[in-house]
Amino acid sequence: MDLIINVLEQGFLFGIVAVGVYITYKILDFPDLSVDGTYPLGAAICAALLVKDVNPWLAVVIATMGGALAGLTTAFLNVKLKITNLMSGILVMIGLYSINLMIMGKSNIPLFSTKSVFGINSKILIIIGIVIVIKVVFDLFLKTKLGSLLIAVGDNEQLVTSLGVNKNSIKILGLMISNGLVSLSGALTAQYQGFADAGMGTGVVVMGLAAVIIGTSIFKKLTFVKATTLSIAGAIIYKLAIAIVLKLGLDPNYLKLMTAIIVIVALSFNSNVFKFKSKKKYTSSIVEKEGGDLDAKDSGFAQGL
Repeated sequence: MDLIINVLEQGFLFGIVAVGVYITYKILDFPDLSVDGTYPLGAAICAALLVKDVNPWLAVVIATMGGALAGLTTAFLNVKLKITNLMSGILVMIGLYSINLMIMGKSNIPLFSTKSVFGINSKILIIIGIVIVIKVVFDLFLKTKLGSLLIAVGDNEQLVTSLGVNKNSIKILGLMISNGLVSLSGALTAQYQGFADAGMGTGVVVMGLAAVIIGTSIFKKLTFVKATTLSIAGAIIYKLAIAIVLKLGLDPNYLKLMTAIIVIVALSFNSNVFKFKSKKKYTSSIVEKEGGDLDAKDSGFAQGL
C-alpha cells in the first residue's frame, strides 16, 4: 500500500513536468532541453527561500516565476538572436547549472527542518489538489483565443502570421508557461523529498518526454480524454514501472538506462515500426497464388518484401 501511495505522489508531482514538456514538444514542436536546468532551478530557489523562513507557498510561487524567466531566456535566444531551438535550450541548460549553484551556495541543501506545503498525513491529497488545479486552469486556457493561437503556432506558423498575430510572442508565452510548470514541479519535489540538489534535473526532459509518449500511446484510442490527463497518467505509469523495476532488485545506477529503454520502446510502438499484421497479410496473399506462379506485378512486390 505504501508503494502505491509513493508512486501516486511522485507520479502526480512529475505529471506537472509532463504537462510542461507536452506544451513544448507536442503543442509548439519545440525541443526544449532547458527543462533539465529549469527543474533544479525551481528546487534551488525554493530551498534558498525556505532556509530563510519564507512562506513555503510564496517560495513555490517565486520559483515558478524563476522558471518562467528561464523560459523567456530560451525564447529570446531563439526568436530574437535567431539561435536554433535545440541550441537555445542547451545554452540555457548549461547556464542554469552554474546559476543554481550560485543560488544555493552549495550543491545540496537539506530541508528536513524547514516548513513545507505538505502536511504529515495529507501529502497525497495536497499533491492531487495542486495537479488538478493546474490541469483545469491550463485546459481552460487552451480554450481561450490565446490558447488557440498557441496550438496554431505549433501546427502552422504561417497561418498565425497571416492573421496578423506575432507568432514570436505566442512562442515566448508557451515557453514561459512550460518552464514555469517544470520549475513549479521542482520546487514542490524539493519540499516533498526534503532536499534540493543541483544535479536533480539530469535526464528530466527525457523522463518527461517518456511520460507524454507513454500516456498518449497507451490511451490514444480514448479520444475523449484530454492530452493533459494522458500526460499525467503517463507520468504515473512511468513512476510505477521504475518502482517495480527497483523492487525487483535493479541497481539504481541503471535507472537512466532504463528510462532510455522505455523511451525507445514507446517511440517505436508510437511510430508503428512493428507492423506484424501487415506483413502476415501480404505473405499469405502471395502463398495463395495457384501453383506458386507470380505475375510481373507480384514479382516486383515480392522483391520489395
